[in-house]
Amino acid sequence: MICGLLAGALSALLTLAVYAAEDAFQHLPIHWMWWPAVGGLVVGAGGLIFPQALGVGYDTIGALLQGDVARSVILGVLLVKSIIWAVSLGSGTSGGVLAPLLMMGGALGGIEAGFLPHEGAGFWPLISMGAILGGTMRSPFTGIIFALELTHDVNVLLPLLVAAVIAHGFTVLTLKRSILTEKVARRGYHLSREYSVDPLEVLFAREVMRTQLVALPAESSLAEIHQKLHSNHGQRGQYLYPLIDSENRLQGVVTRKHLRHLLEGPHLADAKLGALAEASPVVAYPDEPLRVVVNRMAETGFTRFPVVDPQDEHKLLGMISLRDLLGARARSLTEERKRERVLRIRVPFGGEPATVPPDE
Repeated sequence: MICGLLAGALSALLTLAVYAAEDAFQHLPIHWMWWPAVGGLVVGAGGLIFPQALGVGYDTIGALLQGDVARSVILGVLLVKSIIWAVSLGSGTSGGVLAPLLMMGGALGGIEAGFLPHEGAGFWPLISMGAILGGTMRSPFTGIIFALELTHDVNVLLPLLVAAVIAHGFTVLTLKRSILTEKVARRGYHLSREYSVDPLEVLFAREVMRTQLVALPAESSLAEIHQKLHSNHGQRGQYLYPLIDSENRLQGVVTRKHLRHLLEGPHLADAKLGALAEASPVVAYPDEPLRVVVNRMAETGFTRFPVVDPQDEHKLLGMISLRDLLGARARSLTEERKRERVLRIRVPFGGEPATVPPDE
């Protein structure tokens, strides 16, 4: 836990240092094309002071894992490497994240090995490497698996899990964004911290489409349609009418607004409805995710589609509208709230009710 907290604190400091350096370069009175040159000067100066901080540092990482690195070298790696890495990335120079973080995490573990219980050579550098990946890159499981692949030692799984998750939680609580997403957010793109499955991706049109609807005969005249609609009280909530032939096959669609406009023209009373309606409507299919249906609505500007059989587009199965999609979204939110609700157990002989998670 101490290792995870220290790794989380270092992760937060490294993230802040990178973007503090970027902000500092923004205030330089020189053209941005000179920023990498200035960053290169800082890297070169750091290399003159402490050459072990240059490069990807695989030799240094290996030495840290073997536990045979002097304390002065560990401090030099942690301080000098952190400074030149932050300045290099802040200047706009292309640079990596993984190897430098492992190097700095190993150095942190080398310092921790001086006051934490001895668990073997390289134990604390290894745990700190996994934790620093979990904290800085917000990828705790990546750090855990990386360390396991590096050592093939499953005995470190539990300490890795504890340290990486704590480091991740520390940066989540102290930083608004990670080192990887801060750059994207600074470019004006909206980012969400929570990663969840969009319910529109897992629900299909067949699950929300309406099958009870009013269908109009395509061969009927406007006068007959006017009489049928006047006697039918179930059409008030329907804004798109499918037109079917004598075999109940889809022949087209007509909107309520268009139909009302047609019915207001008495000179068209004898006209057949099928000849005046849209014969090639935009349709949806029952096995399509709702995300596909929403995108089609956005592309076409229509908010209501007949749902047809993909093997036979004249076979009408139902109707789907934007209201149905919103209802599916509301249902998903309701289910999520019910899943996360807290159950309260009432004690029959007095006392405060106990709070128990639903799965217990």
